[in-house]
Amino acid sequence: MAISRTANPADVVAPTRIRYVILLLIFAITTFNYADRATLSVTGSAMRAEFGFDAIRMGYIFSAFSWAYVLSQVPAGWLLDRFGARRVYAASIFLWSLFTLLQSTIGVLGSGAAAVTALFVLRFVMGAAEAPAFPANAKVVASWFPTKERGTASAIFNSAQYFAAVIFTPLMAWLTHAFGWHHVYIVMGLAGFLLALTWLKVMKNPANHPGVNRSELEHIEQGGGLIHGHQTAAGSHGGHARWSVMRQLLTNRMLLGVYLAQFCINVLTYFFLTWFPIYLVQARGMTILQAGLVASLPAICGFLGGVLGGVLSDTMIRHGHSLTVARKVPIVGGMLLSACIIGCNYVDTDWLVVALMSLAFFGKGLGALGWAVVADTSPKEAIGLSGSIFNMFGNMAGIVTPIVIGYLVAQSGSFNGALAFVGVNALITIFSYLVIVRDIRRVELSPS
Repeated sequence: MAISRTANPADVVAPTRIRYVILLLIFAITTFNYADRATLSVTGSAMRAEFGFDAIRMGYIFSAFSWAYVLSQVPAGWLLDRFGARRVYAASIFLWSLFTLLQSTIGVLGSGAAAVTALFVLRFVMGAAEAPAFPANAKVVASWFPTKERGTASAIFNSAQYFAAVIFTPLMAWLTHAFGWHHVYIVMGLAGFLLALTWLKVMKNPANHPGVNRSELEHIEQGGGLIHGHQTAAGSHGGHARWSVMRQLLTNRMLLGVYLAQFCINVLTYFFLTWFPIYLVQARGMTILQAGLVASLPAICGFLGGVLGGVLSDTMIRHGHSLTVARKVPIVGGMLLSACIIGCNYVDTDWLVVALMSLAFFGKGLGALGWAVVADTSPKEAIGLSGSIFNMFGNMAGIVTPIVIGYLVAQSGSFNGALAFVGVNALITIFSYLVIVRDIRRVELSPS
């Protein structure tokens, strides 16, 4: 589509870089998103002592977020394609921050079943509120970045999960240690309200943003960016049309392989978000404060690996490699490194455990290019829905992982089986991308 703006020499010589401001904003939002998810992993030991949760019950409470998060993905995708990322994302940030804040109040219910139920319900509705977040990120990246920059942009916002652990895990551990677990939820909830207001003020589609000049628009659009956001036309929202699109996405072999791989990658993610600090406390004898600090080291490695994976993939594209090769090489290499988490079962020294965990999370970051693949492959008319289905499959791991690990720990009294479970899923990711996923390309929808 032609861009209806009058060019001037300044536009040609000095293109704006507003897309990087937008990227910084979604990076910040995603950092808070993951920090809010991880609040319970940091406060969990203190809350278990106060409320008497056993390992199995804790596993179910951890999974509450993901039940709602998964069930809400498809509705979130439809909302994003219908109303756009700006309004839907703002509502999402506000609501998940509200439910985070309310978790600080469950202590008034005492230490019985009422407190357990309230915590489960609040984690559940928080999961529903966060459902639009990553599909919105993918939609924004597809709109604001050309293909050759999309891997880096997606890797940067996805690496926010590690940055969240680097910054917020020690902070939340200190708040828990110094003031009590309640203050973690108060601080995170109030900060989220400010973030929602900032998003509404800054975010617009590239074609409508007053700070973007013609040169930047042309750079984005000519490189494959969808500068108008590609919201679905109002007439295409009938139930039959929606289910036709879903059927085509769910029967595409390439996409099914990507979905399976994302589930397996997220097993590692959810181990880190839920049981990892508890593993350090219970299996390695650390204090909550020590665990918060130690957990930041693998997170730093995951962040560095995430950025490197995106840069490496985009560099390969610029040097003439196919999109398929450029995306698969970091993914396969990264998952091979992630499988070394199993080695933690065979070492006793704490620094070796931290080193192996750091290597595993560096590999996980290196291979976490799934959202770039979504931006590369989603039909232009259904980026929100496609990203939501991808995220739904991926975050089923958030249901399975905490519960499986809870049972493994309860039955064996150790984390050995849990770490083996995580490592095997890294190997399944490799199988998925090498055997199931063939060429990586944008899906074209057939008429319904």
